[in-house]
Amino acid sequence: MDLRVKSLLHPSTVELWCVYFIFFSLLHTSSAQNATTDPAEVRALNSIFQQWDTRSVALWNISGEPCSGTAIDQSDLDAAGNNPAIKCDCTYDNGNTCHIIRLKVYDLNRQGVIPEEILTFKKLVFLKIDKNYFTGPLPAFIGNLTALRGLSIAHNAFSGTIPKELGNLKDLTLLSLGVNNFSGTLPPELGNLVKLEQIYINSCGLDGEIPSTFANLTRMRILWAFDNPFTGKIPDFIGNWTELTTLRLQGNSFEGPIPSSFSKLVSLTTLRLSDFHNVSSTLDFMKNMKNLTDLVLRNALITGTIPPDIGEYQTLKILDLSFNNLTGEIPGALFTLSSLEYLFLGNNSLSGTIPSQKSDSLQNIVIPGLNCLQRDFPCNKNAPRYANFSIKCGGPETPSGGILYEAENSSMGPASFQVATSQKWAVSIVGLFADRQNPSYIEDTLSQIAGTNTPELYLTSRVSPSSIRYYGLGLQNGIYNISLLFAETSLKHRSSRIWESNGRRVFDIYIQGVRQLEDFDISEEAGGVERATTKHYNVNVTENHLEIHLFWAGKGTCCTPLQGYYGPIISALSVVSAFRPTVSGIPPGIPKKKSRPGLIIGISVSAGVISFVLIFAFLYMKRQQSKRDEEVLSGIGHRPYTFSYAELRMATQDFCPSNQLGEGGYGPVYKGTLPDGREVAVKQLSLASNQGKNEFIAEIAIISAVQHRNLVKLHGCCIEGNRRLLVYEYLENKSVDKAIFGKTGLHLDWPTRFNICLGTARGLAYLHEESRPRIVHRDVKASNILLDAELCPKISDFGLAKLYDDKKSHISTRVAGTIGYLAPEYAMRGHLTEKADVFSFGVLALEILSGIPNFEHNLVENRIYLLGWAWTLYENNQSLALVDPILMGFDEDEALRVIGVALLCTQASPITRPTMSRVVAMLSGDIEVSPVTAKPSYLSDWDLKDINSETKTFAESEISSSKTQDTHYNKPNDNNQVVDPAHTPLNITEPRVSDLIGEGR
Repeated sequence: MDLRVKSLLHPSTVELWCVYFIFFSLLHTSSAQNATTDPAEVRALNSIFQQWDTRSVALWNISGEPCSGTAIDQSDLDAAGNNPAIKCDCTYDNGNTCHIIRLKVYDLNRQGVIPEEILTFKKLVFLKIDKNYFTGPLPAFIGNLTALRGLSIAHNAFSGTIPKELGNLKDLTLLSLGVNNFSGTLPPELGNLVKLEQIYINSCGLDGEIPSTFANLTRMRILWAFDNPFTGKIPDFIGNWTELTTLRLQGNSFEGPIPSSFSKLVSLTTLRLSDFHNVSSTLDFMKNMKNLTDLVLRNALITGTIPPDIGEYQTLKILDLSFNNLTGEIPGALFTLSSLEYLFLGNNSLSGTIPSQKSDSLQNIVIPGLNCLQRDFPCNKNAPRYANFSIKCGGPETPSGGILYEAENSSMGPASFQVATSQKWAVSIVGLFADRQNPSYIEDTLSQIAGTNTPELYLTSRVSPSSIRYYGLGLQNGIYNISLLFAETSLKHRSSRIWESNGRRVFDIYIQGVRQLEDFDISEEAGGVERATTKHYNVNVTENHLEIHLFWAGKGTCCTPLQGYYGPIISALSVVSAFRPTVSGIPPGIPKKKSRPGLIIGISVSAGVISFVLIFAFLYMKRQQSKRDEEVLSGIGHRPYTFSYAELRMATQDFCPSNQLGEGGYGPVYKGTLPDGREVAVKQLSLASNQGKNEFIAEIAIISAVQHRNLVKLHGCCIEGNRRLLVYEYLENKSVDKAIFGKTGLHLDWPTRFNICLGTARGLAYLHEESRPRIVHRDVKASNILLDAELCPKISDFGLAKLYDDKKSHISTRVAGTIGYLAPEYAMRGHLTEKADVFSFGVLALEILSGIPNFEHNLVENRIYLLGWAWTLYENNQSLALVDPILMGFDEDEALRVIGVALLCTQASPITRPTMSRVVAMLSGDIEVSPVTAKPSYLSDWDLKDINSETKTFAESEISSSKTQDTHYNKPNDNNQVVDPAHTPLNITEPRVSDLIGEGR
C-alpha cells in the first residue's frame, strides 16, 4: 500500500481552511523572516536525524536554520527532492520563534526506533515515516503528542502491541499502521478518536474482533482492514459511518452475513469485501449504493440473483462477483453500462446468454462456459490421448532435466484463456490488479535461482492477482504425479532490512477442486527469495480431466514492492502418469486428402514441379537464415525472452519517429509499450549494417546472467533475419551525464549525487565479486549510468564487457573504452582486470561531485584534466573547492569521502586501488577512507587540442578522438571520445550493441 495520504479535512471545511491557509501563510512567511527555530527542537531534530542516519536537504535548513526555505514557504511537504522534510509555524512569541509542526522521512529505508526526543516537538501535527525499516514497538509516549492530526508509520518493521495511549490523540484524523509486524488486538481506546477519518490497518499482524467502541468513529471515510486475521461478525456499526467512501475487508476471518445496515453507505465509491466464512449474504445490502465505481464481492458467499436494477449504477467501472453462488440470468443491462470496464462473473451458477451488443468501454468479461475448461468439457472426453504434459509457465519452450516444457507465454490479461493446439492442456487466468499501473501477468527475472539444478525454469513465471488454472485435457484415467515448481523472484531478501523486504505472497493450491495447501508462502517454504521449491502431489484422474488451481484468498501484502502487487505465481509444472500408459501421447495428424483424377494431376504436374523447386529454394534460404538466427542465441546459457519483430513493431507504433528516443551511429532507439502495459526502450541495429553480431551476443549473454538493483534490466531480444533488437526497461530520467552536464532541468542535489556514486559502486561490486562469472564492464562512464524514476542509478551498456576468470591475474585484450576513463595499464598494455573499472569509477565519482567533465575546453589551464585539478586541490588542503557550486548544504564529510575514494581508485598501480566492495564500505562510512599518499595516474600532456595534431604520442595513437556520434547525448563539447579505428588494433568499425540503445533506456 503506497499511502498517498488523502486530505485530513472534512469536505465541508475545505473553503474555510483555504481562507485560513492563505492568511496564515502570508502572516507566517512575513513573520518567519527574522524568526529562529526553537533551540530545543533543533537539538532534538539533530539527535533524531543522527540516530536515523539521515540528513536535511538543501531546500531547508539553510545556513544551519532548520525553519527556513521550504520549511516556512508555501511549498508542498511532498514536493520532489524535499525528503526528509519539515514544516514550521513561526507565529509564536510575536513571530520570534518557529516550531516544527510537520516531519516527513519517507521511503528512505532508514533504520532505528522512534526516539523519545520526538516529544520535544510539542506542536507536531503530522508525522510521516512510511517506507523505512524502523523497528521496535510503537512507543506509548506517542500518546503525549496531543496536537497530532496525522500519524503515518506504514511499511516498516514495528512490532509489539498497539499502545492504548494512542487513544489520547483526540485530534487525530489519519492513522496509518499498515504493513508492520504488530501483534495482539486493536485497543478499545482507539474508539476515542472521534475525529478519525482515515485508518489503514492492513497487513499489520493484528487479530481479534474490531472493538465495539469503533462505533464512535462516525466521521470515518476510508477503512483499509485487509490481510489481518480479524474474527467475529462483520461489524454492523460500520453501516452508521455514512460518510464512508472506501471500505476494504479482504483476507480476514470474518463471518457473514454482510450487515443489512450497509445499505446506508450511500457515499461509497469503493467497496471490496471477500473471503468470508459460514453465513451467506444476498446483494440486497447494495440497493442504495448508486455511487459505486469499484465493487468487488469476490469469494464472499454471495447467493441469490444479480439485482435487475444493476443498470442504474451509472458510475460502476469494476464489478467482480466471481467465486460465489449466484444463480439466475445475467441482466442484460450489465452489458450496456457505459461506465463498466471490467466484469467478472465466473465460478457461479448463472444462466442466460451474452447480448450481441455491449458497451464499447467493457474490456473484459469472465462468465461461465469456457469450452474445454469446464468439467463437462468436450475436448478429448472419453477418448484419451495423453498421459503426461509439462508447461513452462509464462515462458518459451524449455528443455530441462530431460523434460520438454511446452511454451506458455502468450500475452494474457485480466480475463484470458488459452488451449494448446494439441488440446493436451489449457490455462486460464482471472483477475485485475487493484490500483496498479501497467500490470504484467508474466514475471521475469535474471537472477540465478538457488536450490535447483534447473535454474532456466525460473527465468519467467505466470502471475495473476486472483486465479491461475492449468488443465490437463484428454488424459488417460489413473494416478498421476504432479510437480509444481515455484520461486519467489520479485520480493526482496529479508536480510536486506529494507521496507520492500516485508512483502508476503500468500495463496492457496487446489487440485481437482480439493484444497491441498492453504496460505502457501513460497519464500517461507523455500527458506528465502530467489530459491526454488517444488510441491509434489499424487492425484487420481477419473474423467480424463485434471485441474490445478492457484487461488488468492485476499491474504498477503498488496503493495510491496509495487503498488497493487499480489496473487499466485508459478514457474513451471509437470504431470506424469504413475502407471504404464496405453496411449501414444502424440496428437493425431491431419488426414491426407484424396487425390484428384489423374488427368488433372498430369496437367498440373509440370507447373507444379517448377513451382515446387522455386518455393523449395526460397524456403530453404529462409530456413537457413532462421537457423543462423537461432544459432545466434544457442550459445547463451541464460537465454532471454524472445520477442517477435511484429510485437516490437506494434509496441513502438511501427517505429514511429515521434517515439524515437535517440539516434546512435548504428541505429535508433525507440520508446515502446508492450501489450501488458510495460514501457520499454527498443534498441534497433540498423538494417543497413552487417556488423555487430558478436557484440550483440555478448551483451545478451552478460546481461541475461546478472541482475542487481543497480544494473539495467533486459526484458528480452529479437533476432529475425537481419533484424536484431534489444528490449530494455525504460528509464525516464535518462543518463547521469545528461542530468549533470546537460540541460534537462533535472536538479541533482547532494544526497542524490552521493547515492548515485554509492549505487554505482554497489553495482560494480556485484559485477566484480558476486556475479558468476565475474564481469569487467570496461566502459564505466557518466553516459552509461542511467537513472530511474526514483533517481536510482543503473549501470548500462555491457557490449564491451569481459567475463573474467578468477584464476587469471589479468586478461590481455585489445583496448576498448572511452578516453579519460581508461586505466593506464589497460590503455597502454591491454592488461585488463576489474581494477580498470575501479579507475573509471574514480573519474566518474569526481565528475558527479564537481559537475565537470573529466576533460573540459573552457577551464583555466590547471583544470584542463579533472583528475589533475582534483590532486592539486587535495595537495593544498582545498579539496572541497572541487564540489559543484550549485550544491547547497552538501555534507562535507560525505564529499571528502567521495574525493578520497576517487583518488584511491585512480592510483597508478592497480594493486594499490581498492576493490569495489571496499569502495562501498568507505563511501558508506563503515570503514575509514585510507590515506592517499601518491598522486593518481594521469598523463599531463593529454590536452584535447593536441589529439588531432599530426604528431601523435604513443598514447594518442592508442586512444585518439573519434567523431562518432554518441547515442546517449549530444552537446558541443563532447568529453567522451571513443577509440579511433585508425589508431587502434581493435576493429571499432563494428558497432557495439551498447551503442544501439541511446537515451532514455
